Amino acid sequence: MSEAHAPRLLVVGANHRSASLSLRDQMFIDDAMVGAFLGGLKAAGLHEALVLSTCDRVEVWASHHDDDLCARLVAEAFGARTGLPPAALSGQLYDWAGPDAVRHVFTVTASLDSLVIGEPHVLGQVKTAHRLARDAGTVGPELETVLQAAYGAAKIVRSETRIGEGPVSIAAAAVQMAREVHGELGRAKGLLVGAGDMGELVAESLLAAGLSWLAVTAPRASRAESLAETLNAHVMPFESLREALAEADIVVCSMGGRTVQLTTDMIGAALKKRRRKPVFLVDAGIPGDIEPAVNRLDGAFLYDLSDLERVALEGRSGREQAARAARTVLDNEINGFLKGRAGRAAVPAIVALRQRFEESREAVLAEAGTDAALATRLLVNRLLHAPTEAMKGAAAEGAEWKAMEKTLKALFRLD
Repeated sequence: MSEAHAPRLLVVGANHRSASLSLRDQMFIDDAMVGAFLGGLKAAGLHEALVLSTCDRVEVWASHHDDDLCARLVAEAFGARTGLPPAALSGQLYDWAGPDAVRHVFTVTASLDSLVIGEPHVLGQVKTAHRLARDAGTVGPELETVLQAAYGAAKIVRSETRIGEGPVSIAAAAVQMAREVHGELGRAKGLLVGAGDMGELVAESLLAAGLSWLAVTAPRASRAESLAETLNAHVMPFESLREALAEADIVVCSMGGRTVQLTTDMIGAALKKRRRKPVFLVDAGIPGDIEPAVNRLDGAFLYDLSDLERVALEGRSGREQAARAARTVLDNEINGFLKGRAGRAAVPAIVALRQRFEESREAVLAEAGTDAALATRLLVNRLLHAPTEAMKGAAAEGAEWKAMEKTLKALFRLD
């Protein structure tokens, strides 16, 4: 990172590509803890920051004048959160500053950096993080400006591309297949295992389609409780998973770990207790959470994300094409924002230049009176005196003259 400079945007955190699931789980900050976490950062000297904490990522978006200090403060805060020294986190944390941080924030907000590209509720997660930071008093002009621009860019991406249709159609396919197994969902009971974003999306769609009862369970109780509150669902202890499986007509698993969470033996035992009453299972984990052999059990109907994509008639090529189109639109929005910001950065210098010229004009008029020729000659000489001396000095030095000459020709259109 660079040396100290004017305040600018920074991002420090870990996501599904940089860090293990276990570390992200340790780093996870639920809504109730965000205020205290941001308060700690503020006390340490980071006055403008928000926390985005999801199953995909745990990040701090901040504004500070010293990139290195900001990265260190956030790493120390995450270290205190996990009980790990910053050195142990360094290989799994990333940091972005300036235009790179802006690009990251725009990309995340437009849901182009998620496990499943185009997740429609990512924007809602960012807005929640924004609100919590505002409540904590840690949103300033830099964050506010970037966030509002990112929201606008995300809206344009949604309206001009088909990027949002993939995840929505997956959830719609899950509802369709659940109805084929159980008919109308008003009498069905659901179980959401894990707190992954795709699982939450499927659960939301099932509830909207009439699912009468839903329970949420996860290894980390606080995450289950937070998600259950969001979905207006019940909480089941993770230790009671086997019993909960026996009660569920619809099971959505969204752990996204590296090991199978629901085995054939577990589902077989649940079916036995259910007297072979069928169960519809959605494996929304990336990688998968449910043992594929479950599909061979009588009464078990297992669909993973690929199955649901096929049901929804949306192939991978179509989604990738939409993603490419979305990235092109987003790139245009990012470049426009950065260009506009760079232009605004010149405003103070322009104001100072105009003020200096106006002072010179007033002094010349006071000296020359009504003699227009004298006034204009004096004004030109005085305005050119300091630049002329600077150019002579630069030409004598040699090193800076070529750049100065090029700038001079561009400013006054001398070519």
